[in-house]
Amino acid sequence: MENKGLLQTDELYKYILETNVYPHEPEPLKEIRALTASHRLFFMGTSPDAGQMLEMLLKLTGAKKTLELGVYTGYSLLLTALTIPEDGKIVAIDMNREYYEVGRPVIENAGVEHKINFIESEAIPALDKLLEDPDNKGSFDFVFVDADKINYLNYHEKVMKLVKVNGIIVYDNTLWYGSVAKSEDSVPEVLKQGRNFLLKFNKAVATDRRVKISTVPLGDGITICRRVY
Repeated sequence: MENKGLLQTDELYKYILETNVYPHEPEPLKEIRALTASHRLFFMGTSPDAGQMLEMLLKLTGAKKTLELGVYTGYSLLLTALTIPEDGKIVAIDMNREYYEVGRPVIENAGVEHKINFIESEAIPALDKLLEDPDNKGSFDFVFVDADKINYLNYHEKVMKLVKVNGIIVYDNTLWYGSVAKSEDSVPEVLKQGRNFLLKFNKAVATDRRVKISTVPLGDGITICRRVY
């Protein structure tokens, strides 16, 4: 397991995973994590420690209708499907069905595929389509965003119209390998574009009076927003 988190040592991260995370991770999630580890874009997978937090939030809020932007091989999607009630529903949006198909057999074998409406599309047109239906506005209990960082601010404006008051929106990768706290000169070129967009996003969401937020240093950083009005 690559340490994509912000902890100072690999040993400490391993300790947390082996002590608190892996013993409670359902077998289907272990299976999909193993499949993802051998994929060429394995680093895009949701960190299991961040996933543990997502599960807790889903349970605490009693989420039943959820939205996910960015599916990849489906670790967070499967986690959500396993956590929400039997009659719960997930709208899952990703522009690449090929990656979703890597994990889909695990999702199917876990008996939760019926909860998922997978939409193969870029996120913005799919969100606009959802917003065309008045019944969708203010109806989602929980939203998880782990798509392209360039559009995080655009996604925020749209999902704020879809999530209910007191609903939760979680954004992944908001600390971007710790680069948001570094000078631009010291940041590797491959991280600079994402860093610049995330700096703008983090500043905007921190001053957005419509939400209360908490940024948690799990995985690559997750920002939890609760819509207050």
